[in-house]
Amino acid sequence: MRNRPEILFEGYTESEILALPREQVEAMILTGRPVVFRAGSAMILGEFRVDGNGLRIELAQIEGGGEGVLLGLGALARRFALLNDLSAVEWIVHAVHCAKPNLKLRRVLERRGFVVSKLPTVGEAYYKREEITGGAQ
Repeated sequence: MRNRPEILFEGYTESEILALPREQVEAMILTGRPVVFRAGSAMILGEFRVDGNGLRIELAQIEGGGEGVLLGLGALARRFALLNDLSAVEWIVHAVHCAKPNLKLRRVLERRGFVVSKLPTVGEAYYKREEITGGAQ
């Protein structure tokens, strides 16, 4: 595995975010409303929520990046789900009908197992559901 620089999320490391009290994470991140944040060199518009026994991540826009921001976000999401006894991480990435498509992003998503799906209330988007071993059943 390559040695990558650690991705900072709004200046926080993955470990620092995971050490925050659950109430603070819910108030800042798991709001179910759109938030804009910096991850590494990328600016991301996304929405995060706990939905049943899963963590739902919906990404509407990603500008910049390229240093493994999605991999870092994925690692953080999986660790958060495991620590909070969640059974899955559900990803929705709106990169199907972009005015300026990011072909590299599409290749990364497809390589990681995302598929274009027509989702209720969302429309066409890249979708992936990751089951978390050790989470709630």
